[in-house]
Amino acid sequence: MTELNANTGHHARPHRQPGSESQSTSRQAWRYAVAGLSASLVGLGLARFSYTPLIPALIAAKWFSASDVVYLGAANLAGYLAGALAARTLATRIGAVRALRAMMLLATLSFFASSTPVSFAWFFAWRFLSGLTGGIIMVLAASVILPHVSAARRGIVGGLIFAGVGLGVAASGALVPLLLQQGLQQSWYGLGVLSAVLTLASWWNWPAEAKSDRAPSHHAKSHQASPAVRALLVQYGLNAVALVPHMVFIVDFVARGLGQGIAAGSRYWVLYGLGAIVGPLVTGHLGDRSGFGPALRAAFLIEAAAVLLPTVSTAPFSLIVSSVVVGGFTPGIVPLVLGRIHELVPHSTEQQRATWSHATTSFALFQAAAAYGFSWIYAQTGGDYLVLFGLGGAAVVLALAIDLGLALTTRKA
Repeated sequence: MTELNANTGHHARPHRQPGSESQSTSRQAWRYAVAGLSASLVGLGLARFSYTPLIPALIAAKWFSASDVVYLGAANLAGYLAGALAARTLATRIGAVRALRAMMLLATLSFFASSTPVSFAWFFAWRFLSGLTGGIIMVLAASVILPHVSAARRGIVGGLIFAGVGLGVAASGALVPLLLQQGLQQSWYGLGVLSAVLTLASWWNWPAEAKSDRAPSHHAKSHQASPAVRALLVQYGLNAVALVPHMVFIVDFVARGLGQGIAAGSRYWVLYGLGAIVGPLVTGHLGDRSGFGPALRAAFLIEAAAVLLPTVSTAPFSLIVSSVVVGGFTPGIVPLVLGRIHELVPHSTEQQRATWSHATTSFALFQAAAAYGFSWIYAQTGGDYLVLFGLGGAAVVLALAIDLGLALTTRKA
């Protein structure tokens, strides 16, 4: 009887197949990654890049003047910086997952609010808020997801999260022109509906948030960044400078600088977008395979060559390679820097989030300074695009030199 009861009790226990638990964990990780991709697509991809192809329509419809449109574009950049600075405080007060959901809702609302030109101040405020959502999502999305992902998959999962940025670039060149055929107001509605669908689809796919994620520890607050971490923040900022010539000037360089017209310039922007979709997946996989330190050095070297390529050759093949590669590194550098932060700060989720927040702020500051600085240099040089590509290449070469110099110093020590 005892033996029978024992056997009955034994068979009553649920039987798990070997590896079933790891498969379940893997499925959860990919669900989280898709939620992160949706967030970066809404807050970074659509909220930022869909505005660029809408600019001619805004001017043609006499919603705003050409000079006003430039200031409205700058409002998004300022909002992004503010979001990067405010992200950790918001996450501490309401929780990171709630903050991410709220930012996706706010970005969705900004599309509908922009569908009517109430006033310049109204539109400026919503462009600022759309940038704010992007900055907060950039800081929080990966830092919420990656602690739930095995170290061997952090690169590829991080790459998938930020592939949403590339999808936004691609959508800006493909979806927005189709929406504009229905009208300018309808275009804003279409973007709002797409954003709402992505927000709803991701709503229940975020990981459960631990209490420690909402209340930073005193140890994390008092933690002093190592020289390697401080160097990484500067390198990430310099990388932002290197990306500006292509992000801002590549279409105009081809269209007017080389005299090939707007249609030709737009084709290179599409190539840039295709590179941005694939880039984070490739770099994330590379980081998983080789380690994020070596992968980051290789990325700086390849990126430097791609940014400088137009100064050597403006042949179509050279411009195609340059556009695709630099487009790939626009979001592709993100999983590498994130992975490197996890290597340098391995045992504190809160400190990882703090370091990533500082990195995002560094990127935003350097990018804003470079955008305005390069515009001034462009005006002072009479429209010399090659100077801008040269300065961008020099910035990423300096980032590589800092990394190599720190590695050499560490070995000697």
